[in-house]
Amino acid sequence: MKLTKEGIKNTAEWESKGYSLPKFDRAAVEAATKANPFWIHFGAGNIFRAFQANVVQNLLNDGVLERGLVVAEGYDYEIIEKMYRPHDNIGALVTLKSNGSVEKTVVGSIMEALAADSDNQNDWARLLEIFRSPSLQMVTFTITEKGYLLRNAAGVMMPGVEEDFAAGPVLPKSYIGKVVTLLHERYVNGELPVAMVSMDNCSHNGDKLYAAVNEFAQEWENRGVCKPGFLSYVNNASKVSFPWTMIDKITPRPDSKIEKILADDGIEQLEPVITSKKTYVAPFVNAEECQYLVIEDNFPNGRPELEKAGLYFTDRATVDKVEKMKVCTCLNPLHTFLAVSGCLLGYTLIADEMKDEDLLTLVKRLGYEEGLPVVVDPGIIKPRDFIDEVVNIRIPNPFMPDTPQRIACDTSQKLSIRFGETIKGYLGRSDLNVADLKVIPLVFALWLRYLMAYDDSGNAFELSPDPLLDDVRTYVSGIVPNETVAELEKRVGNLLHRKEIFGVDLYEAGLKDLVIKYFSMMIKGTESIRDLLHLIATNSSFIIHSAKI
Repeated sequence: MKLTKEGIKNTAEWESKGYSLPKFDRAAVEAATKANPFWIHFGAGNIFRAFQANVVQNLLNDGVLERGLVVAEGYDYEIIEKMYRPHDNIGALVTLKSNGSVEKTVVGSIMEALAADSDNQNDWARLLEIFRSPSLQMVTFTITEKGYLLRNAAGVMMPGVEEDFAAGPVLPKSYIGKVVTLLHERYVNGELPVAMVSMDNCSHNGDKLYAAVNEFAQEWENRGVCKPGFLSYVNNASKVSFPWTMIDKITPRPDSKIEKILADDGIEQLEPVITSKKTYVAPFVNAEECQYLVIEDNFPNGRPELEKAGLYFTDRATVDKVEKMKVCTCLNPLHTFLAVSGCLLGYTLIADEMKDEDLLTLVKRLGYEEGLPVVVDPGIIKPRDFIDEVVNIRIPNPFMPDTPQRIACDTSQKLSIRFGETIKGYLGRSDLNVADLKVIPLVFALWLRYLMAYDDSGNAFELSPDPLLDDVRTYVSGIVPNETVAELEKRVGNLLHRKEIFGVDLYEAGLKDLVIKYFSMMIKGTESIRDLLHLIATNSSFIIHSAKI
């Protein structure tokens, strides 16, 4: 049994092992897709394979669609070369349910996989051809929030961007430069309409994509290196749209326990690949059952009936409410709290943290007591129902191999949205008092302690990747146990002023004293983090007192 075109032809064998297989004529779908592509996705990672690819497979199985997906990878080309092509773009999805059962699906909806590499003549030529196609309706993205950045936090241009600004739409090197070059190709071939749809897990994702594309278009027109009128095309909503979306599906790194399940079924060649860029990919993905994708219904060239696969299409205001509900309150902040605390307490599985009475108490306080008061009910999904599912089913799912170390990646990029927006909500309301926020300042203090890179038992650990690590670690360098609050403020005070990290100036918000007090209590010695967490979780009077330092 192999995850290839030939390997899945013995349907009886696969089905006898409990696998759902593609129920459509894959050769016919592939031909139709190549002739008239309708959806190309950038970002060939796990979330795409577990979510969007499976959505399309279900619609192909039901006869709603007759064409499949094209995927392009613009950062780590080895994913295409070493994982997609050897398996004929076919993979296995293992859905992990909270009752311990698994659902096994062979996903075969991806018809082309291309390296978005301007040095790869064949793949680049095919990408240009796809963008010239009048049938193309959707260009979607899961390239992570940092994929849209043209500059780093210090204001320095990301690699390749300045060169792409100067060269125009010719052999681009930066990720967004490639995307805008392809969009320019669509412009010069008839100003064809298309929706550019970020499906990344970040606030107002469509605006982030638009800002990057628009800056490229402005630079190119100003420098006279593109066809005149391209900037107007990018800004003509009847031609190019940048819808907002909210996506939610936990998709951990492919797990060895899942690999064993598949291998025991008789599937061969399951070995994962770790690319030279440290991407970990396997012929299978594992993911939770719950999933949400809410999309602003703004598609200048029409769109497929994705609502028939459970996706929500609505207006921008509703997407914003759902996104804030999830990213700022009901899921992402809880995950970040568990990520940094889990690393410090030596946990390696998020689900195990939910068995920790202190952490469970603080997770509930963070979500229900501190977050929910500022949530606006979006109407299509009830906030309390959503957070109930998160706290009671999704995060505690013992069969989800998700780690605090994975979720701790890029924390500096997440704090402003996951916590800063709630703080702003409190500051902007007369019926709420920012001084009532106790767990959010605790998260900030835990992050400072996390940056010191040793756990509550005194053991060193490796910090998860983060673009600002070298910068922010300077603030905690050299701190020794039992430094006073005043000494700590001299060290970390300037960091707490940084709105781009926390979403607000913690001095102006009135939260810096509590953050520093918590931090000071975490550096007293081994088990000091546990002692503080237990004290806060079990003694609310301590919290109120400590806020008055």
